[in-house]
Amino acid sequence: MDLCAEMLAANVPEPWTAATYRPGGTRFARRAPGLAESSRAALADRLLTRFVAGPRWVRGMATRPGAFHVVDHTYAHLVHRLPASRTGVYCHDLDAFRSIVDPQRDRKPFWFRRLARWQLTGLQRAGVVFHNSIATRDEILAHRLVPVERLVHAPLGVAPQFTPDAPSNIASPPWASALEGCPYLLHVGSCIPRKRIDVLLQVFAEVAKRDGDLRLLKIGGAWTAAQREQLASLGINSRVVHQPQAARIELAQAYRNAVAVLVPSESEGYGLPIVEALACGAPVVASDLPVLREVGGAGCLFAPVADVPAWTDRIRLVINGEPEAPDRNTRLAAGNAHSWRRHAEIVTAAYEELLE
Repeated sequence: MDLCAEMLAANVPEPWTAATYRPGGTRFARRAPGLAESSRAALADRLLTRFVAGPRWVRGMATRPGAFHVVDHTYAHLVHRLPASRTGVYCHDLDAFRSIVDPQRDRKPFWFRRLARWQLTGLQRAGVVFHNSIATRDEILAHRLVPVERLVHAPLGVAPQFTPDAPSNIASPPWASALEGCPYLLHVGSCIPRKRIDVLLQVFAEVAKRDGDLRLLKIGGAWTAAQREQLASLGINSRVVHQPQAARIELAQAYRNAVAVLVPSESEGYGLPIVEALACGAPVVASDLPVLREVGGAGCLFAPVADVPAWTDRIRLVINGEPEAPDRNTRLAAGNAHSWRRHAEIVTAAYEELLE
């Protein structure tokens, strides 16, 4: 969520000014003998940073004037240490609270639910709660988490790097040599279950049967053991290039050159890769979810979640240049409808009203 803080700070309208704060990462557990590389130690340090060091750190800021904006709802518990009447929280989705609002769907241990409850009550204390989509708002209201009068719709924007034209001096991205000049499908995001990487790999394997040169470029996340097994069982290991992370200027280049960008998620709070891809002029095929239709609009092709034959058909429409696929002008118009400047104007207007 660093992007949200950076873009908001860079776009706040006058006479507002913004300063961003982020507590440094704790390395207490990883300093213990033999635990430096332990995943459990890394998790412990993340929890200590978020739930111990963070609240202590913001407590000293509570007397400062102006408004406080928590850019990520997973830090909503900070509202307990700030003046709630002039603090807002940006809610990207309800995943962090799923074990509380829908425990049958998301079973978590007691300690996790205690922390989630602390985050949720912080969100509920905030003077204003921003949300990225109407779909997220509807879910908040369906669970009666926040009164409608405290909700403000502030869609995310597109960073300046995501344009249809590449800078003249851009360097070759790190994955270029691995692609060997072959055309590729692109997925951007993590490998968590709701992203449906299993569907992504199945779909690519089906589409690739007809095109021996086609590759899959995956940017973000780390393969799970099950996903590595699926790559091997489908026989596509040699045709998949994985890049754990990329700078924005590199990511924009990946969007521009992709045959299509795939978003097969079964749930999303917003779907930022969709608007970034569309702003770069890339074709997008996405899951047929209300929130993704809201975000992508006429610029995308949609397929039912996990329907591999339907996904394969949609991608073929793009590859073959069929008229059913949105043209470049339509894609660019859909991407350019999202603005960080507008996001900042909505957020500051809400705080002006709150401070009055």
